[in-house]
Amino acid sequence: MTTPLLEVRDITAGFGATTVLHGVSFDVPQGSIAGIFGLNGAGKSVTMKVLGGSVPARSGSVHFRGQDITKLSPEKRVAMGMGHVPQGRQVFPGLTVEENLRLGAYTLRRKDKKRYGPALNGVFDRFPILAQRRGQLAGTMSGGQQASLAVGRALINEPDLILVDEPSAGLSPVATLELDEVLQAVAHTGVTMVLVEQNIAFGLSLVDTAHLMQTGTVVHSGPVGELDDQTLATHLGIGRVLQAAAGSALAARQAPPVKKGSRARRPA
Repeated sequence: MTTPLLEVRDITAGFGATTVLHGVSFDVPQGSIAGIFGLNGAGKSVTMKVLGGSVPARSGSVHFRGQDITKLSPEKRVAMGMGHVPQGRQVFPGLTVEENLRLGAYTLRRKDKKRYGPALNGVFDRFPILAQRRGQLAGTMSGGQQASLAVGRALINEPDLILVDEPSAGLSPVATLELDEVLQAVAHTGVTMVLVEQNIAFGLSLVDTAHLMQTGTVVHSGPVGELDDQTLATHLGIGRVLQAAAGSALAARQAPPVKKGSRARRPA
């Protein structure tokens, strides 16, 4: 059996005397998108911070490409092939698009300066809007364009895995649709993702596997194609309106399987 790209085992973590995560475990296969869903306070963002290395695990382990990275710094995880799209995008508003990307490529430039030029061009090829606005201040861009910049900044180091934390937060419906297209395009390139998303319907349109969290534990894991809206309602306590929206997203993901070698994405 193929070893998962990311293995999370019995992670506990917290702040001070407060324990937030109580034994979180899940796997992320190569080339897949794993979604972490839960109500506020369930531990989603803390889980992402543990994966990224900014919050230490008190116990348990995180393995990436078969290597134990539980105690590694965020910088070393980036150097190993992990990228991060933080909540709120966190672009540098007073810097240009290209300057933001250059900062994002800090690790790559230290490791192999010759790779920076091709990597930058690769991001511009993937995101034409960033190429068009390479000299524009990031703070003057729309929310959707800033989201593309945040994703491009994570991808410029050519990672095997990106952690995407609440990407649709604060975006308009139109910008959310644009972001959906961006992330689906990234998925088609084979980059593995772990996605935390409060907008359940949006998240379910993207992910292959859903991990549902309650009070610091994963209470359900499984393929999106086998998930039903009643399970979501039971574990996440969502109301009728959200349950209907989530049900529609699930129905779109439960279409007949596509040919081997192509990813089953949400219909346009």
